[in-house]
Amino acid sequence: MDKELVAKRNLLIMWISNFFIAGSMTMIMPFLSLYIETLGDFSTQYVQVWSGLIFGVTFFTAFLFSPIWGRFGDRYGRKKVLIISGGGLALCVFLMGAIHSVMQLFLLRLFMGVFTGFISTSQALISTQTPKHLSGRALGTLQTGSVTGSLMGPLLGGVLADTVGFSSTFQFTSIALFIAALFVLFGVHEYRIDSKEKSIEQYSRKDVLVHILAQPMLVTIMIVSMFVQVAHFSIQPILALYVSELHGLANLAFFSGITFSAAGLGNLLMARRWGEIADNIGYEKVLIGLLLASGIIYLPGGFVSTIWQLIALRFLLGITIGGIIPVRTAYIRQVAPIAIQGEVLGYSTSLRFLGNILGPALGGFLAGAYGYTSVFITTTILLLASGISLAYMLQKQTSGIKQYN
Repeated sequence: MDKELVAKRNLLIMWISNFFIAGSMTMIMPFLSLYIETLGDFSTQYVQVWSGLIFGVTFFTAFLFSPIWGRFGDRYGRKKVLIISGGGLALCVFLMGAIHSVMQLFLLRLFMGVFTGFISTSQALISTQTPKHLSGRALGTLQTGSVTGSLMGPLLGGVLADTVGFSSTFQFTSIALFIAALFVLFGVHEYRIDSKEKSIEQYSRKDVLVHILAQPMLVTIMIVSMFVQVAHFSIQPILALYVSELHGLANLAFFSGITFSAAGLGNLLMARRWGEIADNIGYEKVLIGLLLASGIIYLPGGFVSTIWQLIALRFLLGITIGGIIPVRTAYIRQVAPIAIQGEVLGYSTSLRFLGNILGPALGGFLAGAYGYTSVFITTTILLLASGISLAYMLQKQTSGIKQYN
């Protein structure tokens, strides 16, 4: 089987695996705060704060381990990382259905972060095996797999939580995660692309960091990616509570799932298209446009009076913010040697996970202290500031970027 056919097959397998991973992980997101409420007699503010902490703590260990897994993947193969990640996630989620305290849930979410990174590793796998002029399109296509899973996961999770209970939903979720790991084990064939650049053995960690820091635009995009995660994740752990305020308690898990999924639907419709546009007109320009548009769309969410208004805004947000990840990854595909792309993406993912840590904690604090509207206002400021900063760096960039095969 030639490399082109292998690449297409790998893309298909990873699309299916990302569908299961994203669907499984988002199945539990709509009711995480509701699950915490079942573990004791807690005040609303206590649930808000711990929802943010428990949601974000997974990304603390993910922040630490992403560069390590990236380098491991560059050296020994990304398929191994994907299998370990899928199996580890399955075990952690299964155990979540058997806990009896908030602290036990907190510790399991902390440990789960070691294995969080399946989707980012799959992006590195597909990126390094795709011609650079098609990387935006391929990564956009790959993202539709995780987006489709994210779209269906909250709906299914909400239905399961309302019908069979939280514990059984965790068990079903763990089965889906294990299936994703099996798809990678038996379906993916990883191969090395011939490159004139140095091999991974010739790059130290210091060399990788020097390569990153020598490119101001790359550094800016990585930092902006962190702030995008802060902005986007600030509302997610408390979204179910916001929905309950707008809609009431009737079928709360189901309507929370719909609200989560609305952003996924918008993302699904445009992720591949944004990648194609960026391949043609430039990754930096598309990123700037998406950041500014996302900021404008986010603001009205804090002033809605019905759940359907919030759902409509979430859909529009998915159209804009959903293109940022594949376009960002495609940009890194251009400016990092193949031998170290996994590690560079690992550092970028690490910063994104740092945003995932700060975002839920910030959202929980702001919601508890100043109300839900303050979260939307802060998010808007962060997204607009990120777009303006990236535009400024693009204007200052006087020479073309060095591109790698």
